[in-house]
Amino acid sequence: MTGRLKPMLATIVLLFAGVAVQAAEIAEIRVAVTTSFHNSGLSDVLLPQIKADLDLDVQLIVVGTGQALRLGEAGDVDAILVHSRGAEDAFIAAGYGTHRREIMYNDFVLIGPSDDPAMIGGAETAVAVLQLIAGAKVPFVSRGDGSGTHKKELALWQDAGLDAAAFTGWYRAAGAGMGAALNTASGMDAYIMADRASWLNFGNKGGLVLLFAGDPVLFNQYAFIPVSAERHPHVKTDLAKALEDWLTSDTAAALINTYKINGEVLFTYNAKPM
Repeated sequence: MTGRLKPMLATIVLLFAGVAVQAAEIAEIRVAVTTSFHNSGLSDVLLPQIKADLDLDVQLIVVGTGQALRLGEAGDVDAILVHSRGAEDAFIAAGYGTHRREIMYNDFVLIGPSDDPAMIGGAETAVAVLQLIAGAKVPFVSRGDGSGTHKKELALWQDAGLDAAAFTGWYRAAGAGMGAALNTASGMDAYIMADRASWLNFGNKGGLVLLFAGDPVLFNQYAFIPVSAERHPHVKTDLAKALEDWLTSDTAAALINTYKINGEVLFTYNAKPM
């Protein structure tokens, strides 16, 4: 090796070493989040700011709430962001999560064909809406995937005195995320229950329109739950704490409350101090 090549190789080695050190400084955390949160587009706003503020790379695992809880139970993620209060409480009671922190909310809405064959537009309650749809036996698409949206829909059918498991051809369980279920409803010109954020950010509406909203029972709360290190010692509790602190900060509040599509706010921040 010539004397001239030695300093060049030394410089290259130092450059690669510098890149390795820099890469190691960016911490990573795995978070299971609902498809409705991701479909809203809000994650595209929050994640770059989280990375800039915390040097934290948040790897999202986008699934329904039921699957997110199962990933947390298995220790495959460090935290979850979900929206099904009963399932969340059971998750924590079983020792899989350390605590539940409310972050933001929106609401569920009932979508359907613009000509509204079941005439739900004039209904006064969500329960009345479902009774009208079942009575008319018009096409209805369910998430059918154990998600928070699906669990809420099943609870509403039960409140309406109806058993979704007994429904026949007019009721279709998509077994898919919110975006895919909305696509199915659009293709079938069917009714569907969706969270408002996913509906507003959905680009393939076709002949579907928002027909019913505003019943307090359709309130939709999102909560952050760190996975317990007592169950899974490998989880990154320090990074989950840093992310939770950021999600409940003034910066997050401003980004969440000002995120709009076509001038309409998608989420309302409601985190409270611990």
